[in-house]
Amino acid sequence: MPNDFEHSITHCHATMIKEDFQEPRWISDMDFMAPPAVISALQEKISKGIFGYKTMPLTFFTSIQDWILEQHHWKINQEWLVHSRGTISALSMLIRCFSEPGDKIIIQQPIYHLFGQIIALNNRVVVNNELLLDEGHYAIDFIDLEQKLAIGAKILVFSSPHSPVGRVWNKKELERVGELCLKYNTLLVSDEVYADLVYPGYSHTPLAALSDAVSNNTITCMSPSKTFNLAGLQTAYLIISNPQHRECYAKEQQRLDLTTPNYFGIIALEAAYTKSKEWLEDLLIYLEKNINYVTEFLQQHFPEIKVIRPEATYVMWLDCRELGMDSSELINFFYQKAKLGVGHGYKFGLGGEGFVRLNIGCPQEILRTALDRLIRARKLL
Repeated sequence: MPNDFEHSITHCHATMIKEDFQEPRWISDMDFMAPPAVISALQEKISKGIFGYKTMPLTFFTSIQDWILEQHHWKINQEWLVHSRGTISALSMLIRCFSEPGDKIIIQQPIYHLFGQIIALNNRVVVNNELLLDEGHYAIDFIDLEQKLAIGAKILVFSSPHSPVGRVWNKKELERVGELCLKYNTLLVSDEVYADLVYPGYSHTPLAALSDAVSNNTITCMSPSKTFNLAGLQTAYLIISNPQHRECYAKEQQRLDLTTPNYFGIIALEAAYTKSKEWLEDLLIYLEKNINYVTEFLQQHFPEIKVIRPEATYVMWLDCRELGMDSSELINFFYQKAKLGVGHGYKFGLGGEGFVRLNIGCPQEILRTALDRLIRARKLL
């Protein structure tokens, strides 16, 4: 029986329809219940009433290996897998492991704002290789990237698929990134948490799967959190084939006492990866319908807002520059007039001004309400 995404709403983070004038709480999770197999597995454990320390079972590793092989055609070894509580905490530890205060770290804006924030909080220097936008399509500025790698950047934090712009990098692009980082001895940290949420016509290639040389220079961050709406269970993992890199990360984990996994997160990951493939297939069909709905609605009723159609993820990057508003005016329009708590583009860095991020991981009824409010606000312009 197909999964029902129309009536599985649990909260309203996705579009954040506001009834008051509180600060918006935009966040990148979905308004769908987790897969039934995950809920059932968690309920079974809860019924036993014992919530002590949890060691990492063999099935944690084998379920990840099998999932990545099936979904992404990448065969990984068990010893490459390292537990993490989340991508951002992992990034912070990796920065500490493989760079020193004052070192340069490259990101590609517009990008998730916490990347730059974590780099700065660890007293490293953010270097931006801004993405190029041409007729609704984003691309990597490889000339600029090489120039910035050449000045001695220690790490490139790479988003693949990219959030918020929704690009699924093709193999040629990935190979160029891998080659340049090898040439300039820059470590690649590849955030691939949206790897499973790719739409028909596109295919995600794990960057580290390109070659042994690239794999040896890449640390891959993955998680079931985005795919199956499990972010609150704080369970992610890194794939590190280089034993020296793996040892350094493990020592940093121990130093911070972050080696203990989330008891329920392990259970949820296994149930998601071993019993929830059909749920994911149905989810992708539903999300694509939402993308089509938003795209067609805006084209018909609000053509000044241009859709950057996502190739992956459940967020849509909307180009609002034709409205002629600066960042504060755009915030006022969406939040005060339309009462919609979207993600404001300027927070994603250079290239984000004049854009907003809309989360479409919700029942279409919520999207309809949100877009109706948007049209009513347009009449006030």
